[in-house]
Amino acid sequence: MSPMSGSVSTRVSVSTGGRRFILRSPAKINLFLAVHGKREDGYHELTSLMACIGLHDEIELNFEGEGIRATCSDPNLPTDERNIAVKAAVRYFERVGLPNVGLRIHIEKRIPVGAGLGGGSSNAATVLRGLDRAMGHLLGDDRLSAIAETLGSDVPFFIRQIPSLAEGRGERLTPYPHLLPYPLVLVNPGFHVSTAWVYGRLKMGLTNCAQKLKNFSFKNQPYDPLCMLCNDLETVTETAYPDISAAKELLCSQGAIGALMSGSGPTVFGVFSDRQTAVKAFDAFKRYQKPNWRSWLTDLVIEPPADED
Repeated sequence: MSPMSGSVSTRVSVSTGGRRFILRSPAKINLFLAVHGKREDGYHELTSLMACIGLHDEIELNFEGEGIRATCSDPNLPTDERNIAVKAAVRYFERVGLPNVGLRIHIEKRIPVGAGLGGGSSNAATVLRGLDRAMGHLLGDDRLSAIAETLGSDVPFFIRQIPSLAEGRGERLTPYPHLLPYPLVLVNPGFHVSTAWVYGRLKMGLTNCAQKLKNFSFKNQPYDPLCMLCNDLETVTETAYPDISAAKELLCSQGAIGALMSGSGPTVFGVFSDRQTAVKAFDAFKRYQKPNWRSWLTDLVIEPPADED
């Protein structure tokens, strides 16, 4: 169990091998996720409110040696060209015309993998942001977002890292300035869920999030977790994995305004009205949670990264 908080930031230092950047790579949650149907390109049309949270991986970029090499604290993750962070670096250097730059990437994983928190997508976007900062902002956010879109549906969100309404397959983003920095308790039940598996079992006739949100004005209405928490993917995942329902019930019994599965799961978050109640709920999990569960005390991050110029 770990309390996590603070803004998303970057610090820069110099190592003996050259310039070194150490960057926070934040997780995200989906405060609602409505699926509208399957598109001709195989993706699903959706509407979702996404926000970063204090839980984060840490990525170190060292400009040294030859070629692009990666290491990771999680031995189960690939460190070759299959790793999305490596793919991001390759595409960045191709875009700026510097294919032979020596780069070492180290990923210190804290965000659980396959958890509905966007860890891999965040790692890719953080590498793009870090490389562009190192290169004097050669591309800027718009062109970085174009690269990000080729890497995955959630990757563009992590370029600017501000609360946003995501539409299309998730790549069309509109900043949403009406979100409060709610305290959160996250619960991961200790297993992975494949996003493709969840979408493959989704029955559109059972989705109801769009109906629940039909009167919500995205332009000027504050987000209300009491009535806006919904996720059309949740029914699929919690039907197969009862621990998701159990975690939600436990969060609500400890004072959460509401609880929801993030993305395709299986991580569940509880939204709290104040930090004191969230701390008490977090402490209660030490007594009640199952042995394979992990939990974090954190917050919604509503400000842009601290390294923005």
